[in-house]
Amino acid sequence: MDDVTSETLAELEKTQKDFWNVPRKTGVLLNMFIKMMGAKSALEIGTSNGYSGLWLAKALKETGGRLTTIEYYDKRQSVAIENFKKCGVIDVVRPLQGSACEVIEAFDESEKFDFVFIDANKREYVKYFELIKPHLTPKAMIVADNIISHAEKVQTFIDAVDADEDFQYAIVELPGGILTAYRN
Repeated sequence: MDDVTSETLAELEKTQKDFWNVPRKTGVLLNMFIKMMGAKSALEIGTSNGYSGLWLAKALKETGGRLTTIEYYDKRQSVAIENFKKCGVIDVVRPLQGSACEVIEAFDESEKFDFVFIDANKREYVKYFELIKPHLTPKAMIVADNIISHAEKVQTFIDAVDADEDFQYAIVELPGGILTAYRN
C-alpha cells in the first residue's frame, strides 16, 4: 500500500467503532480474496466511511476491476468518496446511495459481480443474498461480516446459504466473524 492509503487506513481505524468498520484483519483478507480470485467486478453493501471499500478498491485496481459500493446515509457516502479520492481509487469505484435492496432491485440483468461483501443492515442479509444471486458470476464469492457478533440477526441468512446447493460456505472466526460463501 502507498503511504497515503496506509495513513488514511490508520486514521479510519481510530474511528472504527463510530463507523462500524471491519477490523484490519478482515480488510486484509478482503484484499487478498480479490487478488487471489482475480476479481474484476465487486459489490459492497454498506460503504460507511470507505474503510473496507479502500481495501477492496486497492486490490481491484491491481486486477483491473471495479467496485460498486452502496451506502444508505449520504453523509457517510460523502466521507467515503473523499477517502477514495485521497487514496487514488475513485476511478475504480462507483458509489451508489440509497436503500441497498432498492438499489440492487434496480440493477439490470447485465450487472454481474465476481465478489460481494455484505456489511449493512444485519436483518436484511437474507434479502441481499436473494437479490444478488441473479447478479453473480459463476464461481463468485460472497463475504458477510458480523456473522458471530450478530448471530441471531443473521441466522436466516446463514440458513439460506446453507440450504442453497449452489454454494459452499465456512464461518471464519475473525473479530465479529465472517461467512465466506463460494458459488460452485
